[in-house]
Amino acid sequence: MAGLGLERELATYLAHVAVERGLSRNTVAAYRRDLGRYVEYLDAHRVTCLADASPTHVSDFAQAIAAGDDGRTALAPASAARTVVAVRGWHRFALAEGWTIDDAAIDVKPRTTPARLPKALSTDAVESVLVAAGVGDGVGALRDRALLEVMYASGARVSEAMGLDVDDIALEPGAESVVLRGKGRKERIVPVGHYAADAVNAYLVRARPALVAAGKGTPALFVNARGGRLSRQSGWTIIKSAAKRAGVEDVSPHTLRHSFATHLLRGGADIRVVQELLGHASVTTTQVYTLVTRDALREVYQMAHPRARGGVAPRPE
Repeated sequence: MAGLGLERELATYLAHVAVERGLSRNTVAAYRRDLGRYVEYLDAHRVTCLADASPTHVSDFAQAIAAGDDGRTALAPASAARTVVAVRGWHRFALAEGWTIDDAAIDVKPRTTPARLPKALSTDAVESVLVAAGVGDGVGALRDRALLEVMYASGARVSEAMGLDVDDIALEPGAESVVLRGKGRKERIVPVGHYAADAVNAYLVRARPALVAAGKGTPALFVNARGGRLSRQSGWTIIKSAAKRAGVEDVSPHTLRHSFATHLLRGGADIRVVQELLGHASVTTTQVYTLVTRDALREVYQMAHPRARGGVAPRPE
């Protein structure tokens, strides 16, 4: 079977994941980077199209990126696993398109990596960060407080929060909610509490009009000093600055989202509900948060139960 050539096959596949599957620009860029390394490896072994790639090529590539034997820096286990997943997806697509007569990657599985527990703040730490975000008399303080309140109330990713338009948030008492657009532009409606609603109301009335006036008009909910939509980088900077003022360390772009999920589960929320709120396609992704709550329960048990290891048994009367 005549192949299209690796570069054309890769370009076709990247167009597919971008258009047909609706993956984000950043995700497509990661696919291009990971699969580009695979193309270089196949080129070095005189493989000119996917139809000529064998299971040995795929398995050897998986080992090479983990060890750095392909002349590039060795990848961390999670990155190597992600790259193998990308390769498997490309070969699966090639089979479906009729480029190959079999799937050379079907038996090559990504190495399992230990689950990295998300960083979640305590409720007191979250409160400190939210308060710190609103310190100041300017319009920026009102915007920053509203942004962080919405992110913690809804579990939104930074990109989802930046993508909100004014029409995406409902502020009617008792029905406060936001429409978030996640991976693949899939929409979900997430309720938010009155704290977030109050912060957004204050921002819309007392700050956003002044910010928008500096630009050409935008439907964006959160705008910058030039009147345009806030970028992901700006949102990240706002979070970091608020955390620094609050004296809270180890804050990542997903910290408020992780805290949202962990606090819901600790409060007794069903994991399926949390999965829906987070926009996870599989409950398996959400289950990592149960490890966090189990650890917290274990710590409490160890400290409080008289017969737990580390506990103090009561003296006999």
